[in-house]
Amino acid sequence: MSNEKKKIIVFGAAGFMGTYLIDELVKQNYDIIATDISELGEIYYKENNIPYVYIDITKKEEFSKIASGKYFAAINLAAVQPANVSSKTYDPREYINVNVIGTLNILEFCRMNKVEKMIYASSHRNTQGLWRKDKAIKEKEGRSPKLSGEYAMFSISETAAQDCVEFYGAEYGLKTILFRLPPVYGYGPHTEIFKEGKPIKTGFQTFIDQAIEGKPIELWGDINVGRDIIYVKDVVDAFVKVLASDTAHGMYNITSGKYLTIKEQAQTTAKVFWDPASSPVYIERPEKAHGMDSFLYDNSKAKEEFGWAPQYNFEQMLEDIKKEMKNKKYEYLLTKRKMQLKGEA
Repeated sequence: MSNEKKKIIVFGAAGFMGTYLIDELVKQNYDIIATDISELGEIYYKENNIPYVYIDITKKEEFSKIASGKYFAAINLAAVQPANVSSKTYDPREYINVNVIGTLNILEFCRMNKVEKMIYASSHRNTQGLWRKDKAIKEKEGRSPKLSGEYAMFSISETAAQDCVEFYGAEYGLKTILFRLPPVYGYGPHTEIFKEGKPIKTGFQTFIDQAIEGKPIELWGDINVGRDIIYVKDVVDAFVKVLASDTAHGMYNITSGKYLTIKEQAQTTAKVFWDPASSPVYIERPEKAHGMDSFLYDNSKAKEEFGWAPQYNFEQMLEDIKKEMKNKKYEYLLTKRKMQLKGEA
């Protein structure tokens, strides 16, 4: 019996999910090749003795940089997302170039190199027309992208990319798996994001900062509005489990399956981060709009087909993030985020 490690190539390795995922895949004894266009990511992976290949996935010729060999799986986490795009750098063609052409180039790489399986991670934004707070969306309900607003081109590009992934599965027999992800929380990228092209501090980080500083926590708008989120370590666990499955294929909702309201989020954040010597203070501001979208997903298919279910509830997630903040293992993700906001990455 061969003891040879299974080789996995991860595209978009320098991102938030890629960093957490590769750390775990190395622990799982996979042979990893990391690829991205981040010089900061290249430094990080070299320091951790993980092979890194600088590749622009929009350019087919760049894939020749990847060493030939037998690849068990390719994981595509590379994407242009509105949260990373400023009004100065916005170009709708970039969504197509990276999210569609880039994915197509990865699929061609998989086909030419007879990669056993390809896993594509995408957001849930192209189901926007199906969103409702009273019923969980199942995979079989398909997609319904919104064709206006800041997420429109992003959703259009991801829908096209998903179609390409499914085509390669049907046409060439490539074992393809798609993960549909709601907002993925964790330590690293959730300090600030771009909203409609402008940098803002996230509500998630605002609650944490207010709790740590002992400042009144402001609750805007309807505080009973909520959404389905997922912790990055639960997403990583889904990758690990689906890699071990011989039968998993198609689309899976990788979500908490829980409706977390603004009120619950604020109260739980205070429970974890507020100094226990005093009681948290909340100020309700119903007149101020929070702009939060409301959605919920059914994640039972993943459990039924490859044995995955989320292990962290929101409080457990925050407790774990608190530990990550102290050990600073993924501190480079914060540096990378700051550089993105300054237009340097």
